[in-house]
Amino acid sequence: IEWDSTGNGPSEQHFSALGQINEENVGQLGLAWYVDLQTDRGQEATPLVAGGILYNSEPWNITTAYDAATGKQLWRYDPKVPLKYGRSACCDIVTRGVGYGEGKIFIGALDGRLIALDAKTGQPVWSVQTTDPDMAYTITGAPRVFDGKVLIGNGGAEMGVRGYVTAYDARTGKQLWRFFTVPGDPAKGFENKAMEMAAKTWTGEYWKRGGGGTVWDSMAYDARLGLLYIGTGNGSPWAQHYRSPGGGDNLFLASIVALKVDTGEYVWHYQTTPGEQWDYTATQHMVLADLKIGGRMRQVIMQAPKNGFFYVLDRATGELISADKMV
Repeated sequence: IEWDSTGNGPSEQHFSALGQINEENVGQLGLAWYVDLQTDRGQEATPLVAGGILYNSEPWNITTAYDAATGKQLWRYDPKVPLKYGRSACCDIVTRGVGYGEGKIFIGALDGRLIALDAKTGQPVWSVQTTDPDMAYTITGAPRVFDGKVLIGNGGAEMGVRGYVTAYDARTGKQLWRFFTVPGDPAKGFENKAMEMAAKTWTGEYWKRGGGGTVWDSMAYDARLGLLYIGTGNGSPWAQHYRSPGGGDNLFLASIVALKVDTGEYVWHYQTTPGEQWDYTATQHMVLADLKIGGRMRQVIMQAPKNGFFYVLDRATGELISADKMV
């Protein structure tokens, strides 16, 4: 039995196809083992199971490995995140889990480090600082491991940062590419054509307040298309007349963005809340599926973000298929 990623696979369906437990025998389930977690803070991580080992992450990114059959603790690793980073975490010192791949466990630490551990021993293999320590970045999301790469974003849109997602080589920790989600100072030049395009949807000196758009958790991946999908967050600051006084859509806030996984190159986007200023983030989990719609099979990506609509998009092109209100 394996559950080796937070969404149980790159499509992020969070679903197990195992059939041994069903409606006829579920009542026979009983407690096999338990452990007391050494925390009184929020516990939001999805445990992973790989190679007969269960991996769990607690607040402050303390990560523990257990024998999945017996509950025996195999190792425990504390990255010793400095306490000062708790002040920059808008929503507590939580973590949504770890990543697994290439025989390693990957931790996105609250202080911005991406740490690779040997999955069997818990010993550090490599560590990279993914954020500027002098700015109020934090990481609470689970790293994703796709195609030999570790993908990690960050949080901090409430604290005046500029969002981005970065890909690292899972074996070595070498940075492969970085994609910013909102444009920076035009005087310094744009990193790519996508940022040049996005800048046309902002006004004033937006870059001085960070912009936001952080990719603090949600990602999915289609191996056949070679596309990585990221969900982006709110503006920084929330009130648009401070960050972009002339209005505008403010790309790529509150958007689903498709990137080429090998290069980080922009492919398409769909903005769920143009001109976002209500914390209507598009960082909720995205699910990939093949569905029959209108009499034909469609490759779709689905999301139910904070604005109260349920979106179904063509995941190859970004075409909107439906957007129905839930509330």
